[in-house]
Amino acid sequence: MNALYEEFKGRGFTLLLVNMREDPQLVGKAVRARGYTAPVVLDPDGAVTAAYRVTGTPTVYLVDMASQIVGRAIGRRDWASETGRRLIGALVSR
Repeated sequence: MNALYEEFKGRGFTLLLVNMREDPQLVGKAVRARGYTAPVVLDPDGAVTAAYRVTGTPTVYLVDMASQIVGRAIGRRDWASETGRRLIGALVSR
């Protein structure tokens, strides 16, 4: 995810990592250990999780430049693959 974030962040792409109901100190340790560069949002009370109806992790929402949700994926995906990069590229160039 870091590579995608770094590649597309200057082109209108935003990646937010949302943590669900975990201790902020534990989250901070995991972020440092994994070397995440994208912003991390804490959802301590589960309000964001409930609003977006997240049922499993990871859950990815693809939002276009008009702030419309255009896709949702539950489970691991290879977003750094050529197909993933083309999809993200198409969304940011709209």
